[in-house]
Amino acid sequence: MKQLKWVLWIVGILLVGFLGWGVMVFFEMEKPSLTLKEELHFLGPQKSIAFTVVDQKSGIRDVQVTLTQNDVTHMLLSRAYPQKGVKEEAFHVETPLKGIALKEGEAVLSIALTDYSLLKNTTRTNVHVQIDMSPPQVFLLNTANNVNPGGSGVTLYRSSEELAGSGVLVGEDFYTGFPITVSGKSCYLSVYALPLDAGRKTIRMAVMAEDRAGNRTYAGLPVFIRIKKFRSDRITISQSFLDQKMPEFAQRYSQQQKTPIEIFLFVNGQLREENSKQITAVCKDSAGKKLWEGPFLRMKNAAPMASFGDDRTYLYDGKTVTRSVHLGVDLASTERAPIEAANHGIVLFTGYLGIYGNTVIVDHGLGLTSLYAHLSEISVKKGQEVKKGDTLGLSGSTGFAGGDHLHFALLVGGKFVNPIEWWDPHWLKDNVESKMAVTF
Repeated sequence: MKQLKWVLWIVGILLVGFLGWGVMVFFEMEKPSLTLKEELHFLGPQKSIAFTVVDQKSGIRDVQVTLTQNDVTHMLLSRAYPQKGVKEEAFHVETPLKGIALKEGEAVLSIALTDYSLLKNTTRTNVHVQIDMSPPQVFLLNTANNVNPGGSGVTLYRSSEELAGSGVLVGEDFYTGFPITVSGKSCYLSVYALPLDAGRKTIRMAVMAEDRAGNRTYAGLPVFIRIKKFRSDRITISQSFLDQKMPEFAQRYSQQQKTPIEIFLFVNGQLREENSKQITAVCKDSAGKKLWEGPFLRMKNAAPMASFGDDRTYLYDGKTVTRSVHLGVDLASTERAPIEAANHGIVLFTGYLGIYGNTVIVDHGLGLTSLYAHLSEISVKKGQEVKKGDTLGLSGSTGFAGGDHLHFALLVGGKFVNPIEWWDPHWLKDNVESKMAVTF
């Protein structure tokens, strides 16, 4: 009898718990949540509506998205879910405006979602938007552009309306356009780079502009590409270099089981590629305004050891084993020589960076950054503001360096460019400063 009472008591508790759970789930009064990814004020044919719906209790029953203009409602999305419901889902709803007979002007976007409670809790958001199906017009302000392979270019342009985003396309590479003011008038500026092989192949170059409704337009960018040849080097890998440098990488990157030449191939291949991706990611944080002033500084009393664009072929035991392109300038002075900031800017990165060893990266704004590698000592911190000529650290031989020197590099939009141009006051005046002083 006691055992039966215990069983009934346990069953009763379970039943009460189940009923309580059912009441909480199906009689709950909490509305599902809706979060728009961005504020919507404009809609165009290329604009998607991104939002997330959440209901962690009874789950989502259905979601509807409509667009109403002049008392006519168009269904953009209608989705129903099974009885169990969905707890969370993200949406990207396309807006086929040209296919639903809308006109430019005001409209109301409505997003409604209902949960699976017996009360059918509903959340509805109405957003007043402006329908815009016309792409912006772009007007180039610099029509003469002479750029070297591996070099930098600057162009300014204005638009018929405010832009959500713009920049220069060089093949598949995109260089952000930044809003600036010239002589009291608003326009956009983009600093871009040409690849090293630009003179040997056809590259599509255009200014891309996208308005707040997602409409895009492209304007061809006229560029005269000068012919430039880069030096080729054949470098024999010595056993002494392998014995001296490879243990540093074997320890840091868990390559102890490999031979010295295998570690060399890893460093010059996979690690070099990974470091390039890291640098590109760091350079994305460039300020939207010009921080530099005048020509960039070259390391004092330093002899050039290697040039930008050198095509290097490495030989081991008389055989070609790997290749690489040198994307900076190597400068050597005395050991542990002071390394100065080439121009005003903000420190984006300090630390060990693979083949570059101890490295400092400084942002100069508008997508332009400088890199100082192989340092023996770093004396600045990330986020620190530096002036032209401030000491960043001391030269050294950390990373993939055979002796004490500075590897100096400049990057535009995360792409390496020839630093010699930015050292030259005449080049800077003709190709940057004069364009930034354009009148319109």
